[in-house]
Amino acid sequence: MSTNWIVVIATSLAAFSLKYLGHLIPASYIEKPRVERITQFIPIVLLSGLIAMQTFTDKTKLMVDHRAAGIAIAFAGVIAKLPFPAVIIGAMATSAICYRYRI
Repeated sequence: MSTNWIVVIATSLAAFSLKYLGHLIPASYIEKPRVERITQFIPIVLLSGLIAMQTFTDKTKLMVDHRAAGIAIAFAGVIAKLPFPAVIIGAMATSAICYRYRI
């Protein structure tokens, strides 16, 4: 068995174990108001980090390119409270135009 398969199996077992252990936490702990407030923000923080990594990095380099313009337009659309499809289409169009014309 190759090293890659060992890593894949070990990672799978670790992920399963963490999910299983999550079910063993008593409900009285999870239902506390402070814990509920914190757990509501976990997906937002993880998604924001993923977006930042995909937008501003290329392998080992920090860079700003057409994706940053799309994120800026999406941010402006969210601040302006535009409908979600308009935000996505605006960000997509801005990113595509910047990529096409090397802006």
